Amino acid sequence: MNALPPLDPRLTPARPDLADERLRGRVEAARYVAGTAHRIRLPLAPLRRAPDPAAALDSEALLGEAATVYDLRDGFAFAQLAADGYVGYLPAEALGPVDPAPTHRVAALRTFLYPAADLKRPALGALSLGARVAVAARDGAYARLHDGGFVWAGHLAPLDAIEPDVAATALRFLGVPYLWGGRSSLGLDCSGLVQTALAAAGVAAPRDSDQQEVALGEAVPVAADLAGLRRGDLVFWRGHVGMMLDETRLIHANGHHMAVAVEPLAEAQARIRGGRTGPGTGDGAIRAIRRLLPG
Repeated sequence: MNALPPLDPRLTPARPDLADERLRGRVEAARYVAGTAHRIRLPLAPLRRAPDPAAALDSEALLGEAATVYDLRDGFAFAQLAADGYVGYLPAEALGPVDPAPTHRVAALRTFLYPAADLKRPALGALSLGARVAVAARDGAYARLHDGGFVWAGHLAPLDAIEPDVAATALRFLGVPYLWGGRSSLGLDCSGLVQTALAAAGVAAPRDSDQQEVALGEAVPVAADLAGLRRGDLVFWRGHVGMMLDETRLIHANGHHMAVAVEPLAEAQARIRGGRTGPGTGDGAIRAIRRLLPG
């Protein structure tokens, strides 16, 4: 009988005091719960490692994303995000009802949410690329959302709309500040950039670079001269990932530039191998190159 693979704690909704009921027999917990379905109702919600506003930021959830909540106390929800399975603590105020289901996603790098169909009204918040909204009706050039807010309709696309050029999507984030755990146009990390670009192309991707290295595309040999690469290829170091724009140039969110930047892959490799890098950008030699499969 084959043993089950070990559980990744980042993707396992379990603590000593409680766990997802589907984990009975796999993890020990004082009690097991089914969890309740919610959607993120704020433009952006931090997913933290512990129920503390000062705890490390592991990821973020965008407006309209689904989450399952297993425990709610002291202003925090122990939850799992539906899109990538990541587990952590969301602020309780970020949780809303699961219905109505989103109908559109934000297709602009960033757009504003207004209280009325009027660009002169003070904005209620900013929505990042990939945020999901439930459109109730059109009001001139604006989309009226079910919760009463308004978004410029030209910045929205149907949920099933595809942007197939993942490198072009990544380029839209050029200059956005680096943020460990970030997933928005206000700030994002290396794997957040890759995950967001792939999501716009209709490709679901894991959250972290080590998970992406295992799950995405097919392996491409790492040539000594770094030749033979294509637009959209993913290049992995330990703890870091970037995306090729062409045969020689890489785009990546990194702690050396503290931003999303474009540079020759050979220069990035030399700097990282030499240890001249910032936090979160990995170290050493290139571990793998993965080529996204067609379709």
